[in-house]
Amino acid sequence: MSGSDPPSHMTGKELLIVLVISLGSFMAGLDATIVNIALPSIAKAFDVSTVLASWVLNAYLIILVSLLLAAAKIGDIKGYKQVFVTGFAIFTVGSGLCGVASSVDLLIAFRMIQAIGGAIIAALGSVMVTSYLGEKVRGQALGLVAMFTMLGVALGPVIGGFLTSTFSWQYIFYVNIPVGILAILLGVSVIPTHSPVFPSSRLDTPGVILIFIALGSLIVGLNQIQTQEIGIGVEALVLSVISWILLYLHEKKTLQPLIILSVFKNCSYSVQNINILILQMGLAGVMFLMPFYLEIVKDLPTGTSGALLLSLPVGNILTAPIAGKISDVIGTKKPIMAGFVIMILALFFLSTISVSTHTGEVALYLFIIGAGAGIAFAPLNSAIMGESPESERGMTSGLLKMMTNLGSTLGVTITLLVATTTLGPKITEVAAHTLQPEELSRAFGTAFLFTMVIQVIALLLMLGVRESGQERSEKYQ
Repeated sequence: MSGSDPPSHMTGKELLIVLVISLGSFMAGLDATIVNIALPSIAKAFDVSTVLASWVLNAYLIILVSLLLAAAKIGDIKGYKQVFVTGFAIFTVGSGLCGVASSVDLLIAFRMIQAIGGAIIAALGSVMVTSYLGEKVRGQALGLVAMFTMLGVALGPVIGGFLTSTFSWQYIFYVNIPVGILAILLGVSVIPTHSPVFPSSRLDTPGVILIFIALGSLIVGLNQIQTQEIGIGVEALVLSVISWILLYLHEKKTLQPLIILSVFKNCSYSVQNINILILQMGLAGVMFLMPFYLEIVKDLPTGTSGALLLSLPVGNILTAPIAGKISDVIGTKKPIMAGFVIMILALFFLSTISVSTHTGEVALYLFIIGAGAGIAFAPLNSAIMGESPESERGMTSGLLKMMTNLGSTLGVTITLLVATTTLGPKITEVAAHTLQPEELSRAFGTAFLFTMVIQVIALLLMLGVRESGQERSEKYQ
């Protein structure tokens, strides 16, 4: 692509397609966080323990992460438009059922139905952008999708808190119904109807089952290993390792695998998928620990803490679309590396916070972390989709979302583990809010330093990544 070429822009029709896909990403992001704030109200309404109520969140996460690759494969077989619209319908029906659930068991079951729809609309986003739009606007479009995803994540606690306090917890699910209906109508009328990529293919059912067991037991194990039920956690993690090994052996020999292992021979493809996971680990770890710092160490009200936390997604929202557009012009590697450098610097400063640190400084660091992540995330998505052969883009789209969600899970678990290890045995003896603010602040600083170190690893990995196939092809035009 020569420097004299005019910048590429999406047409009105392309923008509408991206907005429909972004609506799905927004809902997926929203439902990832909207339930958290309502869990105490749900536990109280059904008179159940917090642990049982937490499965309203955990069950959704396990189903969502486990079915992303399967959903992408079904899209390849049946056609992206048909499957995407069907996914939104399942998501909308599941949301309505959650709102009328008469017991916590039913609510958990209906959340699993909702997660099936959520997996479909999340898995197909990147491959639909890549299939329906030209290469010259891919980064720009994926930047918009990333922006809407983070907007949903940011607004989840705000909308969830408002609906729960003003009406009831049921309305955090009812709010999905009008949005879902709108998305279905727009999807039917706006998204082009293309022939399926692999209409004669079949779903790798054993692969789906193995990845469900592998990811489900991993999530359960990571959650349980930090509780008093360490034995159950270890057993779940062992089961996860065994399932991953069996999955690898199965995918290697089956004729129509769920995961095409040959794509990982491409070093750039593999490294950038790992970097998606690392980037998300950093974001999730910071967003999980910061409320504890703000509310316990700084003694701020919950509402004030929530407002300060918005600094991170706001930084992401402002930079993701711009970075995506820039990557269409200059390539993906430079923006990705710049984003990681910005994140590393901001995380270093965040690791130095103490009891006396001004909240304005904390908000600034969070904003810069979000901005750095936004600069890196959209080009990373674009680079990975560009490296993927056309026949395997559906799988890559599902893999991208799986790595993103898995990164969030690992980020929360591992940063918490680092913080508790820093505090030592006393953390198991007393509640967090009874510890000295100085001790907690030091533990959080260590955890934030850990998130910085893993971003440094991602940056070093990027040094060995060549420019994507998209960029190379454009150079020779």
